[in-house]
Amino acid sequence: MLKEYTSVSVVSGPLMVVENVAGVSYGELVSIKTSTGEERNGEVLEIKKDKAIIQLFEGTQGTDTKNTKVRFIGETMKVGVSTEMLGRVFNGTGKPIDNGPEIIAEQRLDISGSVINPERRMHPAEFIQTGISTIDLMNTLVRGQKLPIFSGSGLPHNKLAAQIARQAQVKKKGERFAVVFIAMGITNEEALFFKNEFKRTGALSNVIMFLNLANDPAIERIITPRIGLTVAEYLAYEKGMHILAILTDMTNYCEALREISAARNEVPGRRGYPGYMYTDLASIYERAGRIKGRDGSLTQMPILSMPDDDITHPIADLTGYITEGQFVQSRDLHRKKIYPPVNVLPSLSRLMKNGLGPGKTREDHADVSNQMYAAYAHGLELRNLVAVIGKESLSELDLKYLGFADIFEERFVKQDYEDNRSIEETLSLAWDLLSVFPNEELKRIKEEFIAKYGKSKDKKMKGKIKSEVPVTGYVEEPGSKIDVVPEPLKKKKTI
Repeated sequence: MLKEYTSVSVVSGPLMVVENVAGVSYGELVSIKTSTGEERNGEVLEIKKDKAIIQLFEGTQGTDTKNTKVRFIGETMKVGVSTEMLGRVFNGTGKPIDNGPEIIAEQRLDISGSVINPERRMHPAEFIQTGISTIDLMNTLVRGQKLPIFSGSGLPHNKLAAQIARQAQVKKKGERFAVVFIAMGITNEEALFFKNEFKRTGALSNVIMFLNLANDPAIERIITPRIGLTVAEYLAYEKGMHILAILTDMTNYCEALREISAARNEVPGRRGYPGYMYTDLASIYERAGRIKGRDGSLTQMPILSMPDDDITHPIADLTGYITEGQFVQSRDLHRKKIYPPVNVLPSLSRLMKNGLGPGKTREDHADVSNQMYAAYAHGLELRNLVAVIGKESLSELDLKYLGFADIFEERFVKQDYEDNRSIEETLSLAWDLLSVFPNEELKRIKEEFIAKYGKSKDKKMKGKIKSEVPVTGYVEEPGSKIDVVPEPLKKKKTI
C-alpha cells in the first residue's frame, strides 16, 4: 500500500526534504501534489535515517512545506517504449509535444538502462556514413562507437548535428537505421530549427526527437538523455535496428549536474563540478555498443560546447577519457567561412580501422587518410614558417605542401550544408588533391594502391603549377597567390 506524507521540512532549489519516512529506497519514483493540486514527479536522491532527499523533475516553484503531499511509488522511473515513436517529437520527460496521440507502450523500461555484460559486448565495427568527408575519411564513425564533437559557443554544431542526423546511413542494404536526437537546454529558436529542418528534408520519419528547452527546469536535463537512450536501446537491442544517438549539448547537462550538486551542499571538484561527474557521464556514454547475439547496435555522437574553447575543461577532458576519440571544430576555420569548420589534426577516431577493409569501404581508406593527415600537418608547419621567413626560402616541394594546406581546407574540409558525399566520392576527391605530389612523396600509401588509384601527373616534379587559393598565415601584396597547386585541381569539379 502506498503511503502519503505531508512531512515536508525543506524546499530548496530543485530539492525537497521529507521527514519521518520508512521503507524508502534510493532512486525510487515520487509523486508530489502541491497545495494548488498540481501533480509533479521526482526521484529519491538520498536517504538519511528517516529523512528522504527528493529532486523534482519539474522544479519546486509553487510548493511549500505545509500543504504539499508526497507519495513514494515503490519503483524506479520508467518510460514507455515503442517502434511507433519514430517520427515523433517529445519533451525532456518523454511526453509528446507534436500534437500527436499518446504512445501505446510495447514495454515500460527503467530509464537507467540495463548493464551490458562485458563478456557479451562486441567490439565496435562496421562503417556508418555521415556524408561529411572530414568524418568519413579522417575520423570514421563505426557502429557501437561513441565519438563526441567538441565545439564552442557560436560555432555551427547545431547545423552539423542536423546534417549528420539527416544524412547518416549504414551501407548494407536491408538494414534498418534510425536516429534518436536528444537536445538538452537548447533555446526555442534552436528547437524550432531542428524540427523544421527535419520536416523540410523528410528525415523526421526516421528520427525520434527529445527536446529539453532552456526554460525547462534544470533537473529535467538529468533525465532527458536517459529517457532518450532507453528508447534507443530498445530499438537497437530488442528490435534489431542500427541507432545513432545524437546528444546536444552535454555542457548544459553538466551545468545542471553542478547546480544540483551545489543545492545538495556537496564538496565541489574541478571548477565547481561534482567529483562524481566522470562516473555520471560514463553512465550515459557507456550505453553505446553492440551485443553478441543481437543484430542491432547503438552508436553515440555527443556534442559539447567547450567554455572559452578550452579542450582541457573538465567536461571535454572527462568526455575524452570515456569516449573513443573526438571531432574538434575550429574557430579559425569558421572565421574563414569554411563549413564544417573541422580541425582535423586534434580530431581522432580510435576505432576507425575497425570500420574499414574489404566489403565495408574502399581498401585504400586508411592509407589515404594517413597521407592526408601528414601532408596537411606539414603544410601548416610551413605556413607558420612562411610568416617568419617568407616563401622565397622554400623549395619547390615545400611550396607544394604549403599550397596543399590551403586547397585541403577549401575543397576537402569545406562542404556545402546540402552536400552529401558518399565515401567513394570522398576518396576520389582525396586522390585528386594528392595528385599535387609526385608518387614517391606518397610514403604512407602502399604502392599497389598508388598504382591502382593514383592520379599524380607530376611524377618527376617538372614544371610549375599555379594555385587559385590565396595563401594564409602571412602578409604579402594584396591578391598574391602561390604557385603550388596542379592543373587538375583548377577544374571546378562538382561532387
